[in-house]
Amino acid sequence: MMTALFSRPSTAAAPALLLTLFIHVGLAQAQTAATSGSTSTDAVRDALAKKEGDVDQAALLKATLTAADKQYSLIRKGALALTYDMGYAYIGSQVINAKFTDSTLTLFNIQNTRSHTLTNTISTDYGLMDNLTGNVTLPLVSKYSQSDSFSGITNGIGDLSMGVRWQPLELSRDMPSLTTSATFRLATGRSPFKTINGQGLGTGSGYNGLTLGANASKVMDPVAIFGSVSLTLGMAASHLNQTVGSATLVKMSPGPSLGFGMGFAYALSYKVSTTMSFQETISARSHLTMLDGTTNATATQTSGVLSFGLGVRASPKTTMNVSVGVGLSPDSPSFTLGFNMPLNL
Repeated sequence: MMTALFSRPSTAAAPALLLTLFIHVGLAQAQTAATSGSTSTDAVRDALAKKEGDVDQAALLKATLTAADKQYSLIRKGALALTYDMGYAYIGSQVINAKFTDSTLTLFNIQNTRSHTLTNTISTDYGLMDNLTGNVTLPLVSKYSQSDSFSGITNGIGDLSMGVRWQPLELSRDMPSLTTSATFRLATGRSPFKTINGQGLGTGSGYNGLTLGANASKVMDPVAIFGSVSLTLGMAASHLNQTVGSATLVKMSPGPSLGFGMGFAYALSYKVSTTMSFQETISARSHLTMLDGTTNATATQTSGVLSFGLGVRASPKTTMNVSVGVGLSPDSPSFTLGFNMPLNL
């Protein structure tokens, strides 16, 4: 009997062979899985890694917070706004002229003066920056006077004004809103120092002036309180030739004026609000130089006006305001009436 060169494995050796085969296959699969898992992890890591040109989330958040618009109460940069104002003022006064000669009354005259002034003003505001606004104001003045020297109507352009308003700080919930202003007034109206007696009235102040002001406001729903202060410096008006009595006026040097005011606004509803304010202006003495070289000074004047107003919101961008003022001093108008309305472009 021939011996086989290849003998069949014994039954006892078969399990050991199968186990060895399974171990090799398992190790191969594990190595393949590990390699595949490592490759997948690296791929995910590479996919999530920041590439050149990608936006960093922290940088994006920082840029977003930094680029947040600051809030101001002035109009936006590049915006244009037109406003129409109508103002009426009535001044009534009595001047008593009396002259005594040798303790005897030789002249007694009561002069009644009634002046009605209607001013229509167009104001243009342009946003130079979000917190800086330039404005130009052009008034059209109509005056009607009843007096011994002149009775009639005078119409003309008033004094042209150009100025800027600057809000140094953005709006804050805890701090009041502060706005400063500078306005230069040009004597474009008819000068009261150049009018001829009995031939008309002046429609302007007669001299150039610079006004510096500041106002603050604070909203405490449903009430808003506000206050303001201003200083006006006038330039001397020279080369005059106006006859005053028996003298001739050749120069007028106005004194500075200090103004201040305060008030509050109360919202009655979403569309209706009411205001009450007080404004006072103290004007220092003005000096009048005559042709013969003599100088006279006027008295210090104090003008105080108490105003009441009503605002009606006609649309989200249009609010109409009406105000009535009462004079509180002899140098103040007897009463005033005002109307304000924005003209949307």
